[in-house]
Amino acid sequence: MATCVYINGKIYTEREQATVSVFDHGFLYGDGVFEGIRVYEGNIFKCQEHIDRLYESAKTIYLDIQMEREEMISIMVDTVRKSGLRNAYIRLIVSRGVGDLGLDYRLCKKPTVVIIVDKITLYPPERYEKGLKVITTATRRNKPDSLNCQIKSCNYLNNILAKIEVIRAGADEGIMLNNSGYVTEATADNIFIIKNNILITPPSYFGILVGITRQTVLDIAPEQGLKVETAGLLVHDIYNSDECFLTGSAAELIPVVECDGRSIGKGCAGPVFKGLLQRFRELTKTVGVQV
Repeated sequence: MATCVYINGKIYTEREQATVSVFDHGFLYGDGVFEGIRVYEGNIFKCQEHIDRLYESAKTIYLDIQMEREEMISIMVDTVRKSGLRNAYIRLIVSRGVGDLGLDYRLCKKPTVVIIVDKITLYPPERYEKGLKVITTATRRNKPDSLNCQIKSCNYLNNILAKIEVIRAGADEGIMLNNSGYVTEATADNIFIIKNNILITPPSYFGILVGITRQTVLDIAPEQGLKVETAGLLVHDIYNSDECFLTGSAAELIPVVECDGRSIGKGCAGPVFKGLLQRFRELTKTVGVQV
């Protein structure tokens, strides 16, 4: 079992050999799109949904992937098989490709397609019980009318600047606000709160990426007897929520127990969160594409 990297038709098993040109516009300008996808016991979870979002992001930035979606899935499955990993993380990247030092996208004749299959451990198991301590960041989320947050772009500087704040503050994660002071998302995950048995998450037009895991939670919440709302949230609402948790492909669902020094709920993973996490993990083994 080993790391496998597909780059434009060739698979590499040594990290040092898996390289792209310094003239690639993904490297020069962050000009590209990506997806982070999980593999659970040989099942690529929500594979089609991730591929659809990748192609939608590419279309919005005028990036022609030059490959049908079915072929992309086939290559991804093959790369996972060759890695030998049954539980893995896939980073699928499509950049504009090799060009010159200017901004003219027309000089990039062929996109660079990279599929990395590797192991990932974002949080230790005990964090799913004890939870995360988060802060609100001074770095505001990109305005949707400047850089649409629905584009899962390789230019991640906005999130990175917020993450730097988190690390320097000694926190686990950071909550980013928009220019109006409303909650958008964490540096790498979507956010939910629970108040009076109502599950609430910010709407997409506030400046969030509509996450695949976020949508899964919205789908399964009614099964758990929860009313679901997408509504504007202030930091005040997080402080005073009964429960709070983050969602993302890498993190799955993970509870937030403290925000800006204020304890949330009982200061540990709550019962609603636990029910949603259990149901989510059941789905990860069956919903997707088998390797």
